[in-house]
Amino acid sequence: MWRKILAGVAGYIGWWVIGTIGFVSLRMLWHDYASAEPAMTFTLSMEIARLSVGLVCSLGAGIIATLILRQPSIVPWVLGAVLTLQFLPVHYHLWEKFPIWYHGFFLLTIVPAILLGSRSASSWAPERPHRLRMRRSFPIPESADDRETH
Repeated sequence: MWRKILAGVAGYIGWWVIGTIGFVSLRMLWHDYASAEPAMTFTLSMEIARLSVGLVCSLGAGIIATLILRQPSIVPWVLGAVLTLQFLPVHYHLWEKFPIWYHGFFLLTIVPAILLGSRSASSWAPERPHRLRMRRSFPIPESADDRETH
């Protein structure tokens, strides 16, 4: 249970860390992007770059969560749902700033990208072994030395 919570929180934080690095990089490396960002007057290539950062964030979140989980779980689905629900009001407020395809692409790819990241990470991450509880259901024979002392 704790591993699932940790995986979800780490995936969520990872999404934001990757996004911060991605958008700071866009600002530092692309002067026109940095100029357009305050007013959100992006060109098509800038919008595609933003959506690409979002995809990388979602892939990374799925990878991070699954590397912690190391077994199939509902956590990537929940993480995707939480992020999608979180971004619905944000995109509602930004509705006039971006074309409808932008909002649709961003919101509709969060869950699939997280699941894709999760699925790819599950092929590299060793599966967590299940805990085996050993019960002693047979008598342990006494050693010869123990029999002599009785």
